[in-house]
Amino acid sequence: MSEDFSLGWEEWAALSDLQLPAVKVKVDTGAKTSALHAVAIEPFGSEGNPQVRFIIRPDSNDPSLEVVCSAKVIDRRVVTSSNGLGENRFVIQTPITIGERTWSIEVTLTNRESMNYRMLLGRSALRDDISIVPSQSFLQPQLDYTAYKKLRRRKNTKRRPLRIGILTQEPNNYSNRSMIAAAEARGHVIEAIATSRCYMDINSHKPEVFYDGKALPRYDAIIPRIGSRLTFYGMAVVRQFESMGVYCLNSAAGIGRSRDKLLAHQILAQHHLGMPNTAFARSSRDTKGIIDLAGGSPVVVKLLESTQGKGVVLAQTRKAATALIDAFRGLDANFLVQEFVKEASGTDIRCFVVDGKVVGSIKRTAQAGEFRSNIHQGGSAAKVRLTKAERQTAVKSARAMGLNVAGVDILQSETGPKVLEVNSSPGLQGIETATGLDIASFIIQFIEANVHTVLKS
Repeated sequence: MSEDFSLGWEEWAALSDLQLPAVKVKVDTGAKTSALHAVAIEPFGSEGNPQVRFIIRPDSNDPSLEVVCSAKVIDRRVVTSSNGLGENRFVIQTPITIGERTWSIEVTLTNRESMNYRMLLGRSALRDDISIVPSQSFLQPQLDYTAYKKLRRRKNTKRRPLRIGILTQEPNNYSNRSMIAAAEARGHVIEAIATSRCYMDINSHKPEVFYDGKALPRYDAIIPRIGSRLTFYGMAVVRQFESMGVYCLNSAAGIGRSRDKLLAHQILAQHHLGMPNTAFARSSRDTKGIIDLAGGSPVVVKLLESTQGKGVVLAQTRKAATALIDAFRGLDANFLVQEFVKEASGTDIRCFVVDGKVVGSIKRTAQAGEFRSNIHQGGSAAKVRLTKAERQTAVKSARAMGLNVAGVDILQSETGPKVLEVNSSPGLQGIETATGLDIASFIIQFIEANVHTVLKS
């Protein structure tokens, strides 16, 4: 048996799994049940995986300090307070540390806003080798609330169950299913949200996103997987979540920069990143000058709204390029004219960037008779080892767009890597299949590290 361990009637405790480094505790052997202060209590998850999220204000003298906590629900229990009123409470299990001792306790969640002690430690949480000295205080080392400032400045080191939303019109496609599986495997709850069915209450004091007639719950994080047709509206929905303080994997601004092909190329040029010679035109009649700026035929003509290789055409001769440009003008379309990099031979490299690192890369090869290497256009993919220059180019390109997660497409040319495109919603199927890597888990781990737990400090 270990040595006796003594507690006074008040002590300082840490609840590390809840990311609470300092909580002042009242030790009360007259109460059987332990209780932790909680407001904005919100259950989530499924019947087989019930979770609860809540906010605690650990410092009774500073209501601006708020910490978001979440934990698995182990029970619902009616607890009778000292005034004889019964309350149905969520029960969670968590380790508690006082002094040099750490042990697991069950604790109920209740609003203790009017009480000086944000936690009550009841007798059921006290082990046999713990003795209580009711006439003394703080027999164990004292903590203080400055620990929360340190917690706010660093990335999360403890994983808690998160409620994550994916903005998507295709919840059952490979990429979404992969991220849902990765999130659930790590104990999170993840839900698909149809972007087009969202609508917003743009309100200065309480902005909300509504869905099927009800306000959506507060998500810890949002993963935008917005189709090109919904870019404008999808960005508005992401901005609304951002205004609500929800962590968004990629910001609306970053998505907008990557989706506007002209702006994206201008940003890449400003950051001195290699790319094919590019010309932009709309009403100009100087077709010859446009083709010459791109380096002469053959050239690639791209609609600004093109995606997955659609709206991208190769003109092998100057005559074909002239006819194509004139046709796009007749459609009143915005388009780019780009150099065709012959030595790439129908191949490009997709670099998958997460948090400023390339976590996977593949070489995509076009099918016979096709110059577009997109897998959606029938291209094939194989794992590839990047050069230092290619890796640096991919990382710098994602950073220039302001994207935490990006698919950067690069051509291998005689003069070094040239960026074709930076994708803010890169697909996972091609790269996970070709590399055998669990890219979705890299994304979920990045979200875990960046969702804020301390809201203010």
